[in-house]
Amino acid sequence: MLNSLYARIAVSFAVILACFGGVLGGLGYNAARTHQQEVSQSLSRGLAAHIASHNRLVGRADVEELFHMLMAVNPQIEVYLLDAAGRILMHSAPDGHLLQRKVGLAPLRAYLDGARLPIFADNPRRPDRQDVFSVAPIRRANGEPGYLYVVLAGEAYAQMSESAGLGYALSAGLWLGLAVLCGALVAGLLVFRGITRRINRLAEQVDAFLPPEAADPRTHADGGKDEIGRLQASFSRMSATIARQIDELKRQDSLRRELVANVSHDLRTPLTALHNYLETLQLHADRLTPDARSDYIERAVRQSLGVARLAQQLFELARLECEESPPQAEDFCINELLQDVRHKMAFAADAAGVDLDAGAAGDRLMVHADIGLIERVLTNLIDNAVRCTPRGGIVRLDARRIGDAVEVDVADSGRGIAPELLPTLFARYSPLRRRDGDPSRGGLGLLIVHRILTLHRTSIAVDSAPERGTRFRFVLPAAVARHA
Repeated sequence: MLNSLYARIAVSFAVILACFGGVLGGLGYNAARTHQQEVSQSLSRGLAAHIASHNRLVGRADVEELFHMLMAVNPQIEVYLLDAAGRILMHSAPDGHLLQRKVGLAPLRAYLDGARLPIFADNPRRPDRQDVFSVAPIRRANGEPGYLYVVLAGEAYAQMSESAGLGYALSAGLWLGLAVLCGALVAGLLVFRGITRRINRLAEQVDAFLPPEAADPRTHADGGKDEIGRLQASFSRMSATIARQIDELKRQDSLRRELVANVSHDLRTPLTALHNYLETLQLHADRLTPDARSDYIERAVRQSLGVARLAQQLFELARLECEESPPQAEDFCINELLQDVRHKMAFAADAAGVDLDAGAAGDRLMVHADIGLIERVLTNLIDNAVRCTPRGGIVRLDARRIGDAVEVDVADSGRGIAPELLPTLFARYSPLRRRDGDPSRGGLGLLIVHRILTLHRTSIAVDSAPERGTRFRFVLPAAVARHA
């Protein structure tokens, strides 16, 4: 229930308001009561003196008669006759109601000296409290000094106040305070709602920049379940995503730098050879035989074709590594594609004296992949196999079902690959790329193959041994299993 920051703030604010309301209500009630007592004592400041000056306090009967008359006229007051030490000599209280026989004189003297009101003194009927009063010094019948002590809020007044007036005041104060607190609570909740809504909106905007897998609320959800926790988790996910993106940018930048270095190195060799052949023709054309000139021209053309091919491969590899063209997967028959590629590569194989064979066209093995990119994989593998297979050799294409996938093979009977070269076969720095002085041979095409299969979330395996041929194989998801 309190997982929301808004709920926590609302409950905390309500508790704080209730506490402050209770404190303020109590202070207000005490202030109002004190003010009322001050007004009452100020109005009755000369009451005791007036009673003493206008009434005879000679005999006991006179005093008792006076006390009863005063109590009848004004039931809220209580009248006491004190000696000089504060002891009660006579009073108007019924039998059994007088619980204290002496009144402290310090408040009475302060009152007579004109101290600031209200001043509180003992209430003989209620020893547990003090009340406002009026007092006047007198001379008793025997001539000894004493005091006429009048309690202004007597026992009857206290009972009536507690049962009627106090209850009404408390009720009115409570309802008024409750109304004020509810109004403040509603206003505060509206303000807090606006604040937490902005926090939620900020968290949503942060999550909008994240990829779906990074926006999973369970990721980095260690900051709690309220709005602040959500915002903290969103910023944590965003910082992790930015860190990954920075690492990816660094990797891409490293690949670009490596690509530029490879382009410079790979183009230098054929361009240098092309330049040498053309320079030789220019400087020694009159001394070369027709056969020599034809040979130089043929070599120059071959080098120019190699440069064009290499440039095309480098462009294709750069495009694949930047992931500008993600695979567009579809269902197609891999056997039909093998037959199509075989027919397309048949001329190059015949020119090299290599027999190019494919599996039976009658088998219909359906796979789910990008048909254009898979055709490029097969073309590169067949091209490498044909160039690495001596005349009279064979290159065979095949496909077979393995569980929920289809395995595709490109095998040749060529010279094979040395075991120490296999770990670097798909690396940019593979020695095979510079074998026989031909930088376009083998390695770059295999880089493209590796990248395409990586985009398809699969890999390629190689089985090879010197003079025993090479077999490349990779796996594609079967279309039937995918729709099952």
